[in-house]
Amino acid sequence: MASMQLSGAGVGAAAFAAKGNASLEALRLPATVTVGGVRPARRAFRGLVVRAATVVAPKYTVLKPLADRVLVKIKSSEEKTTGGILLPTTAQSRPQGGEVVAIGEGRIIGDKKVDVSIQVGAQVVYSKYAGTEVELNDYNHLVLKEDDIIGILETDDVKDMKPLNDRVLIKVAEAEDKTPGGLLLTETTKEKPSTGTVVAVGPGPLDEEGNRSPLSVSAGSTVLYSKYAGSEFKGAGGTNYIVLRVSDLMAVLS
Repeated sequence: MASMQLSGAGVGAAAFAAKGNASLEALRLPATVTVGGVRPARRAFRGLVVRAATVVAPKYTVLKPLADRVLVKIKSSEEKTTGGILLPTTAQSRPQGGEVVAIGEGRIIGDKKVDVSIQVGAQVVYSKYAGTEVELNDYNHLVLKEDDIIGILETDDVKDMKPLNDRVLIKVAEAEDKTPGGLLLTETTKEKPSTGTVVAVGPGPLDEEGNRSPLSVSAGSTVLYSKYAGSEFKGAGGTNYIVLRVSDLMAVLS
């Protein structure tokens, strides 16, 4: 999975980005916690919860997720910039992708058993701050719910992502270069677009009987979406994409 990085969706992420692209990794506690009845260390910091990864004792080599949870082996952080400059740990972007290495047995909805729709070996992208981080067999993993997985990557380019559940993948419209009066805009004064073209849609959410409800939009639609919703990505060609829930769409444009 190449060159995909969350650029800061949501008001909270935007506030952090304004402070010199500060990473939440800088807030991570240095201590680790071993399994054996001891809960992960947590400390409140201005409304945030900071926690250390749980280290599974070496005698345990297998972790089996329960219900609709999945175990994802996290993709390593980039240690260098594209220009070859080494990055300190606090400046490395937290990865948002990895490989599914184990899945739960599914869950019961109504009278129906619903299996996890993601297969072992799939390359996935997940919500940036979802799940519980676990160190297992000297590798970092995440245990998270299936619904926290944004989509499945079928190639190294985000444009080919397969969104899951009620999510849609949108190619973001280009920002306007000029004002209506003809004045040229710089990169810092261009307004962030909130429109784009739907590239792919998920299979829909599960209803109370465990059946999928199709989404109300389809690929090719031009939509207006909530400005601070979703997770933003940059494709291999520099094109901007966003993945968000269909409930964050406000209108279809024509």
